[in-house]
Amino acid sequence: MKLIITCEHGGNDIPKPYEYLFKKEKHVLKTHQGFDLGALDIFEYLKPLSVYSKSSKTSRLLIELNRSRYHPKLFSIYTKRLDLEEKGAIITNYYHPYRNEVESEIAKLILNNENVVHLSIHSFTPHLNGIERHCDIGLLYDSRKRSEKEFSAFLKTQIKTENSGLNVRFNYPYLGKADGFTSYLRQRFTQNYIGIEIEVNQKFSKSNVMDSILKHTLYSAIQSVIFN
Repeated sequence: MKLIITCEHGGNDIPKPYEYLFKKEKHVLKTHQGFDLGALDIFEYLKPLSVYSKSSKTSRLLIELNRSRYHPKLFSIYTKRLDLEEKGAIITNYYHPYRNEVESEIAKLILNNENVVHLSIHSFTPHLNGIERHCDIGLLYDSRKRSEKEFSAFLKTQIKTENSGLNVRFNYPYLGKADGFTSYLRQRFTQNYIGIEIEVNQKFSKSNVMDSILKHTLYSAIQSVIFN
């Protein structure tokens, strides 16, 4: 298997031409709404395992790279008010280059008869709307795909072997078949593609750096699944 690792919500950068949109609410960029805290740190730690990796530091509040082209939440409440030309420019300059490059790399591997495992790294806030989320690591996959179900089960076993104290759940806090980059890629590549989103609880993140033990656990577990 060839491993590809991506991180769609790695940063909270806003390109200079659009800074005015957030002038009065810069604080929101530092919250979980602006980016996935600690996700980029995990991504960088896992990169050596992959044959290809890509991340984005542009805030999801400019454009949501993990949504399909016509999803109602592609643009945030801050960018929805832009006219069609301005939105088109953001799609052309930030959305398509990221997604097209990842898709192209996967296509090259599959055309070479390789089996691709794509891990998309994310993190989630411990509390949402006053409700605590009881999970340390979520493995999101399409339960209708046997290969993804089996891969996720194997990965969970390896994570628990490395650290039995972690609460690992399937398709939590989101469903793996919901709209997302991996969901799109499953439709694009019906064979030789496994797309898994790894969601890590942000309680393990301090100053945007994830707990070192947790990172090592993920590294060892993924290494075991991919290379053994």
